[in-house]
Amino acid sequence: MVNEIPLLQLQGVTKTFPNGLVALRGVDLDVSRGTVHGLLGANGAGKSTLIKILSGSLPASGGQIVWKGSAVEYSSPKAANDMGIATIHQHIPLVPTLSVLENVFLSEEGRWRRNSAIRTRYSDLCQRIGYWLDPDGLVSDLSIGQRQMVAILQALGTGADLIVMDEPTASLAANEREVVYKIVRQLSRVENKAILFVSHFLDEVVALTDRVTILRDGQAVVDAATSELDESRIAEAIVGRQIVALEKAPPQKIEAGAPVLLELKDLASIGKLEPISLRVRAGEVIGIAGLLGSGRSELLHAIFGADPDATGEVLVDGEKIRKSTASAVRAGLGLVPEDRMAQGLVPGFEIWRNTTLPALDGVARGRWLPDKARELERGEEAIRRLSIKASSADILVTELSGGNAQKVTIAKWLFSDVKVFLLDEPTAGIDIGAKTDILLLVRELAAAGKAVVIVSSEFEEILAVSSRILVMRDGRCIAERVGHETSEHELVLLAGGHSANSDDAQQSNAQPL
Repeated sequence: MVNEIPLLQLQGVTKTFPNGLVALRGVDLDVSRGTVHGLLGANGAGKSTLIKILSGSLPASGGQIVWKGSAVEYSSPKAANDMGIATIHQHIPLVPTLSVLENVFLSEEGRWRRNSAIRTRYSDLCQRIGYWLDPDGLVSDLSIGQRQMVAILQALGTGADLIVMDEPTASLAANEREVVYKIVRQLSRVENKAILFVSHFLDEVVALTDRVTILRDGQAVVDAATSELDESRIAEAIVGRQIVALEKAPPQKIEAGAPVLLELKDLASIGKLEPISLRVRAGEVIGIAGLLGSGRSELLHAIFGADPDATGEVLVDGEKIRKSTASAVRAGLGLVPEDRMAQGLVPGFEIWRNTTLPALDGVARGRWLPDKARELERGEEAIRRLSIKASSADILVTELSGGNAQKVTIAKWLFSDVKVFLLDEPTAGIDIGAKTDILLLVRELAAAGKAVVIVSSEFEEILAVSSRILVMRDGRCIAERVGHETSEHELVLLAGGHSANSDDAQQSNAQPL
């Protein structure tokens, strides 16, 4: 039963940064026990700032936070945790050199790490959510999806009354998402917790939440029961305009004589990838479909020279390249990685410096001395071209929202002599408007004669842009489909373990999306 007094109330909360950026403009928000409250908005709408205020990472400039009926002030994540607010951040702040068990109970004091009681508590947490991880395994060895589960266990371990989930499913495959959905329902309906659920996936918001608040330009423009909304109304409120669905990619005619820009010859990696051979011509978009752990990201890393255990050959424009990321970049490969902050950006650098890193010779005097004025121009051009929400190119990428930071990771390759774009979950954590922009950009790159290999957990996105689709499972390419001849249903079946020749998979070709 929902209590009459909300567990959390934000009353007129504002936030203005020292550089003059106004992120929040008097936001009101009520979150009650036993409910899942959706928080939505485009990248840069103020969601991340609001979450940082709730988690104790940032102070509000004005307004009031009311917790359990009393106005409160707190100035650190520990204080928020002690009060009963736990936050699961989109960029998971775990300690990679520590074990799963140590990360789950990281905030606890005392010499408990070898205590059998703590292991019993850990087992109880795993049982509650129906998901098990080796407590002694290092976090550095886990996939992003598994790290997300560690973060959820960590939040549950605090005993928090309110759990803020910031894009908890952004990097997860379908089966992993179902685990998160089950956890959310368990916590809210059975354990009477309050959940503030931030997501760009409108279907899961409609299915999971009881109430929705939508931010736009730092203001709450919608606060309504989810039952009163549908996906199209939510999308329009998020971006301030009607969204036209991106249609499935039409059949693409690739000329037989089009140059082969990327060729793989028995590319493999022990324990990660079985031998894969592939040819990608200019103008082609190759989609890689598969569930978490299928080898999707590992394939891109091996192509890019980032896997020291990779064997086989990678040829770009007919030339074999050495196994190193530097050789890959020189040959014309560009990688947009799944973990943008850890692998795609330099967090301490501004937009302009991140944008120009791969192609400094293009903004240098005499091709060796970088010209800051030219670099700033390049950064401003990136902001305009990809509609990055930032007041200037001098903004640090750590100050950007997740989606705008992702745009910077893409923009930095647009000014280089890239022939083949490797995109690993390029729309993860990005709002519906920006997602459409990026998928249209993929089409533009192909139309300009580039080759694109794109990985996405959203099969409908792969279908929207791909001329061919490879389905991966357990490190193997188990099927290949022509983009306009397959369906989301068939891809799900294949990725989930059905035989490529099964009746279900074949019949699904005739089923509409």
